[in-house]
Amino acid sequence: MVASLNDLRNQNEVLDIFCNLVSIPSPSLKEEKVVEWILDFCKKNNIDGKIDNYGNIYINIPPTDSSKEPIMLSSHMDVVGDDSPIDIYLDENNFIHAKGRTLGADDKVGVACALMLAKDLTRNSDKYSHGGLEITFTRDEETGMSGVEHVEFEKIKSKYILVCDADKLGQLQISGASYTNAKIIVKGLKGGHSGIDIGDSTRLNAAKLTAELIAEFPQGAYYSDETGVITSCNIGAIVAGGIQNSVASIVEKGIKTNDYITEIMKKTSTNIINTLGMVSYSIRSASVEKENELKSLMVSIVDKFNQKYKGFAEASIEFEVHLLPFEKADDDRIEKVHTKACEKVGIKNEISSFHAGAETHIYCHNKNAKGETFMPSLLGLADIYNMHSASEKVDYKSLLKGYEVIKNTFISFNK
Repeated sequence: MVASLNDLRNQNEVLDIFCNLVSIPSPSLKEEKVVEWILDFCKKNNIDGKIDNYGNIYINIPPTDSSKEPIMLSSHMDVVGDDSPIDIYLDENNFIHAKGRTLGADDKVGVACALMLAKDLTRNSDKYSHGGLEITFTRDEETGMSGVEHVEFEKIKSKYILVCDADKLGQLQISGASYTNAKIIVKGLKGGHSGIDIGDSTRLNAAKLTAELIAEFPQGAYYSDETGVITSCNIGAIVAGGIQNSVASIVEKGIKTNDYITEIMKKTSTNIINTLGMVSYSIRSASVEKENELKSLMVSIVDKFNQKYKGFAEASIEFEVHLLPFEKADDDRIEKVHTKACEKVGIKNEISSFHAGAETHIYCHNKNAKGETFMPSLLGLADIYNMHSASEKVDYKSLLKGYEVIKNTFISFNK
């Protein structure tokens, strides 16, 4: 017989905390109700929890051994979704869902495990020898990461930060990619009518030139190592040609469609020797060196283009940095303690790089109260599937193991 969710919650405190958290809607920048619940939890369990000027929560568990150094856990309180009621249930395969909406396991898993560890350390202070635990719960990770950007870094004592926000049990991600946009503009210096002027070899078509130029650029993985893709280049959009009248018609008529590309192509002008083309790219890299190498390559391709078509056409490229990279550190202390913790729980960890952004990217470019640069890692404490969708679900058994992983990581760190 499958146990009911209520029975499981009564038997497993961390699961009960998680279920309480996911039952509280907390869309980005509307986290007030979950903040209230967390602060009440801290008060009931004699945990020192405070809210900062931005609405983030900071928890401090004092050391029991001042000769050891502290460590910090970080998770975000906001979720993808709205503030409508949440009804959770357990299916026959041990997955917890929310009926008809996103569950919010990202990142209520991390919050639940951190609160459970804080409670355990507080009520059993004589059992653990440690250098202190700091916990930060942030707002607005999903839409802008404004919460972590407003963290009072100068008050944090820890150098090592475990950001508990990955989606697979046993994951330890030690680097993450930057996010940079590149914009290429191609101009033909002469336009014309495709019937009258087509024989003039000095009238170069910017749409054709744009295609020629981007054919020289890398696409996809640019550099990889044993942890995965480190640097990549991906074309986002190409805009060129006689689309002005077509777009104007769509705006004028108020046309709504899920396929604007097809709609635009219905009325494009083909009797124009085009003079303008634009292309957007995303560059992601967990290595500053490799990102700069890729950028230099793209610039050199544009330079060669301009030399070839001098006097007839010109191209330019601009880069706009949106997120700095989270680079791999030389220090492997967290890798070692996490490996031991996973072994003790009976699972094998997976050490890798991830090709996206997270709060690790903000922490690693800031310093603590001692002036030390933070050394973050991204951890997974449960198996979460279909994140950010109405089909999102979490394996509750993996969450129970995830708590044991973070608890044993903390113990191993303090040995």
